[in-house]
Amino acid sequence: MAQSHHMPMSWRKRATDEDMPVTQAPVDDKATLVCRVGALLLSAGTGAWRVRDSMNRVSRALGVTCSADLGLVSIECTCAEGAESATEVHSLPSSGVNTDRIMLMDGAVGRMEAEASGMTLGQAHALLDSIERTPGRYASYQAGLASAAACAAFVFLLGGGPIEMACAFVGAGLGNWLRRAMLDRHLNQFLGICCSVALACISYLLSLTLLAQAIPGAMSHEAGYIGAMLFVIPGFPLITSGLDLMKLDMRSGIERLVYALAVIFVATFVAMLVAMGVNLAPDDFVSLGLSEPVMVLLRLAMSFVGVFGFSMMFNSPLDVCATAGAAGAVANTLRLELVSVAGVEPAAAALAGALVAGLIASRLGLLKGYPRISLTVPSIVIMVPGLYMYRAVYYMGAGDAVDATGWLIKAGLIVAALPLGLALARVLTDERWRTCS
Repeated sequence: MAQSHHMPMSWRKRATDEDMPVTQAPVDDKATLVCRVGALLLSAGTGAWRVRDSMNRVSRALGVTCSADLGLVSIECTCAEGAESATEVHSLPSSGVNTDRIMLMDGAVGRMEAEASGMTLGQAHALLDSIERTPGRYASYQAGLASAAACAAFVFLLGGGPIEMACAFVGAGLGNWLRRAMLDRHLNQFLGICCSVALACISYLLSLTLLAQAIPGAMSHEAGYIGAMLFVIPGFPLITSGLDLMKLDMRSGIERLVYALAVIFVATFVAMLVAMGVNLAPDDFVSLGLSEPVMVLLRLAMSFVGVFGFSMMFNSPLDVCATAGAAGAVANTLRLELVSVAGVEPAAAALAGALVAGLIASRLGLLKGYPRISLTVPSIVIMVPGLYMYRAVYYMGAGDAVDATGWLIKAGLIVAALPLGLALARVLTDERWRTCS
């Protein structure tokens, strides 16, 4: 049996005495607990601010001072108590998103704060053990159906119709099912992206070819193949990278941004190769010819479906998916209406949409007790300009520098505007987040 490249850490076995109260434990035991809390949150994909905040809360409850340096998949922290100190370094084997774990950890940190005086080392590690062993909420086929619905809704919001949506549903469903199955077998993330994107695009084209046997002119709807691979767009790390940079968590922000750009390039490059292999181009969608009131209603519905599906892909509970979907439906419809009706520039409309999503999600999070990030980021992932990113890479491959540069600039401005809008909402609603202490 092959040995793990990232050697697993036996956190609990390092405890000096499991029956010892956590507040009376040696500083190295306390540092281990603090580092483990940070590592579990980091593995769930949350931003550096929340990871650091949770580590600080636990540190204060244990009576130590903590200084942490956070990256995308690594964490270094030093805990000091009087004249003694201990340093912990931990590295994760991969990066992912798990909003259910973020919520569970939020509750665990609160419990450790409230019960530190009566909690033993063994009880603290047992609490974290239970969270670490909690399985994902959805099977591979469920994740595939969620991405299928989300990408079909995404295609409509980009301008596609029923034919594009149906084919994108098939392509995205099969593609994300394969990706999830490969991740469950601990295969390389980028290998999974390559295989799943290729399967999604090919499945779209095969579905379109079958439809063309019954629907005359169906082949003119080939532009929707772009939507079939949008499930791989790394919205969570892309947005949290911007939030980290705004809080001067430079290492985490830069590493998340580089990771997100790497995923985007690999996914769009594979899709470009498939498209060029079968002589496809990212053309505009065929006009639907719907009235504005009908479009508003459909945009609300499709935005809800899209955000709901992406939230399921992030392993959110269904009630959180629905709450994020409601926030995203209002915010994304506002964004689209600002562009189509008011003629606002896409980047400015994205800023407004992200601001509204952040304000709504913040209020809903307070009312329902959900961590803010489990609502805010999923509610604006559907605003990430995956179509623009793909077109930029496609035209690069085609040697069209002018079009490639144009789409790249448009995508970059929107990507910058999204975390800026969320950050502005956070500044307006969270006194702790708007300070630099």
